[in-house]
Amino acid sequence: MSRTYKRWHGYLAACLCAWGTAASTANAAEIAVRLVEPPRAGTVIVAIFDSANAFGDLRDPIRVERFPLDGRDLYRIPDVPPGEYALLVYYDENDNGRLDRNFIGIPSEPMGFSNAYRPAGPPSYPRAAFRLADEQIREFEVELVRPLGRRGRISAGVGVLARSSPYRGYDGGVFQVIPALTYAGERIQLFGPRLQAGLAGGGPLRLAAVAEYRMGVYEEDESRVLAGMGDRKDTVMAGLALQAELPAGFDLAASYQHDLLDRVGGGAARIELDKSFQWGVLRLSPSIALNWLSAELANHDFGVPADRAADGRPAYRPGHALSAETGIGLFMEINRDWLLLLNVAVEALEQDVTDSPIVDEHYVVSWFAAISYMF
Repeated sequence: MSRTYKRWHGYLAACLCAWGTAASTANAAEIAVRLVEPPRAGTVIVAIFDSANAFGDLRDPIRVERFPLDGRDLYRIPDVPPGEYALLVYYDENDNGRLDRNFIGIPSEPMGFSNAYRPAGPPSYPRAAFRLADEQIREFEVELVRPLGRRGRISAGVGVLARSSPYRGYDGGVFQVIPALTYAGERIQLFGPRLQAGLAGGGPLRLAAVAEYRMGVYEEDESRVLAGMGDRKDTVMAGLALQAELPAGFDLAASYQHDLLDRVGGGAARIELDKSFQWGVLRLSPSIALNWLSAELANHDFGVPADRAADGRPAYRPGHALSAETGIGLFMEINRDWLLLLNVAVEALEQDVTDSPIVDEHYVVSWFAAISYMF
């Protein structure tokens, strides 16, 4: 290749590169944020998202801009390629360069979103998303508020607990209507039948006290096989849970709970891995878990005491029991005030349980559903 050719080739390549950069800049758009009653001093951070899953967890934005609060009318972000985005804007109160969260992972600093969106739970990408066209300037008015206010957020409604029956001759399952109360505060969270309170740690590793309502597994008059066994009692299980946030949005929890009211006796342990995804306006949280029941609890649920044995129902006492479980949770903002919650799980029973003379199924399906109003 001649020197002249090389010179012209290099010149042409440089021209094409410059033309491409100029064309890209010419087509780039701009986002402008106007704050409603902004803080007097400090730093405001604008994060741009183009992924529903990342936005739902408020992690891994594609671009982050920091602005000093200097009284300007608009905070401008230039050279944004055309596309679909959602904005998170927050006041970095302690100037540490990140969005601070409370013990249970909810943001604790004043924040706002594009489209004047005010989420009632984990943010939904479609509610905050907008299209940015070539060379367009999109302006958003954003009010910065604390997600939990000063005293936390409360919702109230109605819920249903349900559980299929693995027992022989059992007609249907076990259902119970309960108040659907939820509360999210700095260290306390109430979600349906489960309460947790932060004890130690924060961020990616936390220790919490937990308590959970446990519904009785059967009533004797629902099956001739269970006649004379007595109804199984409701109780409250309480204990400790260690919770960890893992990379890529996974959450891991290990817990042990004991019968607080001593109606059943014994305890249960659980280790669970879950991850949340955004699908349209729905937030889905699939999970897998391994459950352990102490011998006392397994015997209460599946055993036959010697003094209750009968024809076709010999005495039986299982030991401790392991079971694998898979489930999925659903969260949806119906509108700004109403929430829909659903959790469904399928638990596979081990052989020591299915060998019981009162059991004839190898799995149990349980679910909790609720609709509630945010105050």
